[in-house]
Amino acid sequence: MKVDQKGHTVTIKDTQGDFKSFIDKVTQQFKTFEKHNIIIDLTSDSNLSESDLKLFLPLSKQQKKAKKSFVIVVSDLDFNAISDKLTVVPSLLEAHDIIEMEEIERDLGF
Repeated sequence: MKVDQKGHTVTIKDTQGDFKSFIDKVTQQFKTFEKHNIIIDLTSDSNLSESDLKLFLPLSKQQKKAKKSFVIVVSDLDFNAISDKLTVVPSLLEAHDIIEMEEIERDLGF
């Protein structure tokens, strides 16, 4: 697991390719990241399913309650089949753009 912090955003990347242990580590260490916007970078893991991503729902809900963004980056997936409760994008650039837009919305009171 690689953690990269830039400003108010933390990018967490899966480096081992073991999705189950990665999600366990992220869940265990979530308290250290919760005051930041979070990007989960799963671009290196190509065999993920929608049900795998649903495991991030509790963390996503927790971040939204704290008025922070939670974005998952996955390169190969049917984005229309993913729950609307999760923010999933195909690239890191889009993840940063989403966070920027959500920050503006929060500043404006939406």
